[in-house]
Amino acid sequence: MNIQGIPTRRTLMAMSGAALALSACGRKAGAPGALVVGSTATGAPFSFLDVKTNRLTGAMIDIAHAVAAKAVLEVRIETTTFAALVPSLTARKIDIVAAGILRTPEREKVVAFTDPVYAYGGGVVTAQSQTRPIRALTDLKGLSVGAQVGTRFVDQLAQAGVTDVKTYDNLGDILQDLGNGRIAAGYGDAPILAHRLRTTPNPKLRMAADFVPPSREDVCLLVRRDDPALLAKLNTAIEQIKTTEIAAILKKWSL
Repeated sequence: MNIQGIPTRRTLMAMSGAALALSACGRKAGAPGALVVGSTATGAPFSFLDVKTNRLTGAMIDIAHAVAAKAVLEVRIETTTFAALVPSLTARKIDIVAAGILRTPEREKVVAFTDPVYAYGGGVVTAQSQTRPIRALTDLKGLSVGAQVGTRFVDQLAQAGVTDVKTYDNLGDILQDLGNGRIAAGYGDAPILAHRLRTTPNPKLRMAADFVPPSREDVCLLVRRDDPALLAKLNTAIEQIKTTEIAAILKKWSL
């Protein structure tokens, strides 16, 4: 400043530079802020709550972070229920979905899917005492079967002619009711069911080893259909790290 307290040109330039540096702190140039990634806390090993850190973790959480880092995008993770993932995305409450959610023609009419990062089908869990061979969904006819609301698996059961279907908010509740004898079988994401039985063994339950799912669908990240620029960035990043970082993440989570 000069002796009258009026800032000189050099002082103004220094102040301007400092202000720009502060405004850039924690935010990338041209970005309005971090993109919100929505996921669910009940889909291990894809996404679940780590009780030690009180944060979401899992394969899809790791993949979301890895893809975002490669695409030079800032993200933060928020928890929502599985059934609310797509509605939250279309309502612009979140910007990306990262969970064990399968790509289906019906969902593709509503949201956009990135290139696949994994693929799997459904699995069946029954009581150890169940003697009926279960090799296909039609073998579940006449049994009370649990499935997660908002999933492809509810539709597949209906298409197979299974009429006694009870829907649940998550697979954990299905396994609990199955263990208590309230239903005869559970049908849902094979990797998630297998992970639950592996990490929390229940001597009353088992996977139907001979079951063959009617299809295998892709697991992808989801974005809004009106956000092609973000979709392109994510796809480019996925292509660049699919055989390296993504492959290592899937191996880490036994997928």
